[in-house]
Amino acid sequence: MSTTISGSNGIVFPDSTSMQTGQQAVKAWVNFNGEGTVSIRAGYNVSSISDFGTGDYGVNFTTAMVDANYAAGSLCGYDNASNSLRYATAYSWSQTALRINIFYTSGGDTKFDAGYVTVSIFR
Repeated sequence: MSTTISGSNGIVFPDSTSMQTGQQAVKAWVNFNGEGTVSIRAGYNVSSISDFGTGDYGVNFTTAMVDANYAAGSLCGYDNASNSLRYATAYSWSQTALRINIFYTSGGDTKFDAGYVTVSIFR
């Protein structure tokens, strides 16, 4: 059963099963601390975070993706104190994990351990 809001031209939401399994649903997400001992603050379908060195993390899925053709979005913050932009790049996709690097731009692109990182996976 689907739900429509505001009449015939409204937004249609699929049933709860489709919301969890359809392409419009997030397949995994995580909010984690990447400084010191890496730890997950909150998440869905993420079993753990691997720390491979400075600014290099693996996001490990609890339930594997159907393939590695998913979309990944990742964010980290701007540092007002050092006037540097922080950004994340994904560089290795698999069905069971996504690998990302975190950089800051002050003085060149340098990898660093970020205190606040979020990642979302859609398929």
